[in-house]
Amino acid sequence: MLHHPTPRFSVITVTYNAAAVLEDTIQSVITQTYHHVEYIIIDGGSTDGTLDIVHRYRDRIALVVSEPDKGLYDAMNKGMARATGDYLIFLNAGDSFHEDDTLLQAVHSLAGQELPDVIYGETELVDHEGHFVRMRRLRAPRQLTWRSFRQGMLVCHQAFWPKASLAPRYDLRYRFSADFDWCIRILKQARTTHNTRLTLIDYLDEGLTTRNHRASLLERFRIMTRHYGWPATFLLHAWFVVRAVIKK
Repeated sequence: MLHHPTPRFSVITVTYNAAAVLEDTIQSVITQTYHHVEYIIIDGGSTDGTLDIVHRYRDRIALVVSEPDKGLYDAMNKGMARATGDYLIFLNAGDSFHEDDTLLQAVHSLAGQELPDVIYGETELVDHEGHFVRMRRLRAPRQLTWRSFRQGMLVCHQAFWPKASLAPRYDLRYRFSADFDWCIRILKQARTTHNTRLTLIDYLDEGLTTRNHRASLLERFRIMTRHYGWPATFLLHAWFVVRAVIKK
C-alpha cells in the first residue's frame, strides 16, 4: 500500500477592510477535508467589519494579528514569520481553494516519500458569485524552474506552495510585484518542483487595476533584469510586444 506523506500547510490570508469577500475565503480553508492545516490571518487594522467575520470563525483559525502594517508584502512577511507548517500558501481575501478536497488531492498527487521543494498547479478566475470566468491566461509549465518565469508569472502566487524552509522574506522595495521576485528566488534554491496537474485556486477576477498596472510592469521589468540579465529581458519584452500585436 502506498503511504502518502502528510505535510502540514500554513495558509496565510492578509486582509484590510475585506468584509465583502473574506467569509468565502475563510470557509474554503476550514472546510478542507485535509486536516494538517494551520490557518493564519494577518489584518492591517480593518475598520469595516472584517474582524467581526474573523471572530465568528476564531476557533478554526490558529492565529489572528490585527495591527497597521507597511502594506501587503509587509503583512505577508509577518504571516511567514509566524507560520509553523511545512508549506506556505498565501490565499488573499476573495480567493479560495478550488474544491473542498483540493489539499487532499494535491497531497495524493505527491509520489514517493520525499516532499518536493515547491508544489504548484493551475488557477481559475471567478467572479464575485464564485462563477467561472476563464482559466488564467498563463498556464503552469510541465516542469517549473527559475528560468520559467522569464515568460512571465506562469504560476499564480496563490497556486505556488513552497517549503517554508526555502522561503525568504518579500523584498519591500517592490510595492506591486514582490511576489514575482519571491517566487524566482525560491525556485533558484529549489531542487525539486511538483506539478499537481490540478486546478488549485479560484482567483477573484476584479479586472486589471490600471492605476497600478504600469508601475507593476515596470517593477517586473526591473526584477527580470536583476535575475535574467538586461539583454535577455529586453529581447523577451520585445517578443511580448510582437506577440500582443499578432494576437490582435
